[in-house]
Amino acid sequence: MSVDAEFRDRFARVAAWIEDYLRETRRYPVLSRSQPGDLIAALPAAPPDEGESFDAIFRDFERLIVPGITHWNHPRFFAYFSISAAPVTILAEALAAALDVNAMLWRTSPAATELEDVTLGWLRQMLGLPPAFHGIIYDTASISGYTALAAARESLGLDIRERGMAGRSDLPVLRVYITDQTHSHIEKGAIALGVGRENVVKVPIDDDFRMRPEALAQALDDDIAHGRRPMAAVATVGTTSTTSSDPVAAIREITRARNVWLHVDAAYAGPAAILPEFRSLLDPAHGAESLVVNPHKWLFVPIDLSVLFVRDPELLRRTFSLAAVYLVAPETGVHNYMDYGLQLGRRFRALKLWFAIRSYGVHGLQEHLRGHIALAQEFAGWVAAEAEWEIAAPHPLSVVCYRAVPAGRDDAAVDALNAAIMEDVNADGRIFISSTKLRGRTVLRLAIGNERTTREDVVLAWEIIREAALRLR
Repeated sequence: MSVDAEFRDRFARVAAWIEDYLRETRRYPVLSRSQPGDLIAALPAAPPDEGESFDAIFRDFERLIVPGITHWNHPRFFAYFSISAAPVTILAEALAAALDVNAMLWRTSPAATELEDVTLGWLRQMLGLPPAFHGIIYDTASISGYTALAAARESLGLDIRERGMAGRSDLPVLRVYITDQTHSHIEKGAIALGVGRENVVKVPIDDDFRMRPEALAQALDDDIAHGRRPMAAVATVGTTSTTSSDPVAAIREITRARNVWLHVDAAYAGPAAILPEFRSLLDPAHGAESLVVNPHKWLFVPIDLSVLFVRDPELLRRTFSLAAVYLVAPETGVHNYMDYGLQLGRRFRALKLWFAIRSYGVHGLQEHLRGHIALAQEFAGWVAAEAEWEIAAPHPLSVVCYRAVPAGRDDAAVDALNAAIMEDVNADGRIFISSTKLRGRTVLRLAIGNERTTREDVVLAWEIIREAALRLR
């Protein structure tokens, strides 16, 4: 068999496996049954001296790797933020791997750079964001958020790019403002940028888990009065625990009056703004300096693909641009995206988003998002109607926080019961759910976001959860 024929045969085998997997994913337990060390014990401690056949490698993929997979692309994955890779975007990933592009400079693959420009322009329009925003692809919101914070620090004009922060007595203490509902990557970014955890200010929240604007204003004014320098405030649209949204419009007025960078984290909820009825989620963010949206969360592209929209891309380029002599490019009027972040090498991520948008169209994406939101609302209705269960937080989108509240039990016992329900449900294997803490109490979460999730999957989830609660009571 020729090399070309052999590759075609192997690719067809992989394609058939993927087709079967996507059609029959429900036959797998969502959460891996593996125990710590299972795969390590099953694999040789040393690499093979001679090459092995594809058949042997693929058999081991099926025999050893698949059992150790928690199936994020499963229609009954209801934990964290549910995600999915649509079949057409899997094909795009294969094509990107075949091209093996390093999209660091325009010249290293013009199509990769220009497709990123065009596709993120489409996404910006779909979200209703103003033309002033320019989008750039990173891997995850963690890096997008870090990048936004780095630009915020550069905007202060403290010459940190050249002189650094170490040993400088002329630098004020820099401060970042979040809430206890803000995703942890912002705090990590502040650590990495030398701000330090003690200078990440957690602003109080209201009863709906939203930042209190008046408390932010007080924190900013107190810090300014004591010589500390506000670097950035972070508002969230769709928090990780509850999908609550901070009052971005009020926060924007406060930060604008004090000349403080506003970053909006809409990693999960941002795609909902594609729906006209949810456009208002991002409307108040139009005046922010930066905003992040993760298409790999709710636009059916494989992880990882995060988009940072910035109002001043030249500031971002100034923050990170540092080209070695062998990378200096003569082209003008193009984007060399290695200059817009920490990473030099860049995968051709725009291809899978382009495939997704073209394959679904705006109306197709809207239909899926509406369906997920409707299923979540229906699930919340079932919980609310059930005795000794309660909804624990507002649920405007496709995530519901809820918990069992049997009569006659104290808070500790209720927490223990809900934790046990989650463990029992996940041990069953047919669905996977997660939990969070709200006001110190253990709360269960159900997140809907897989393109293949049906009403029957959600019905089954509620049956399994209720049955577990009845057993454990």
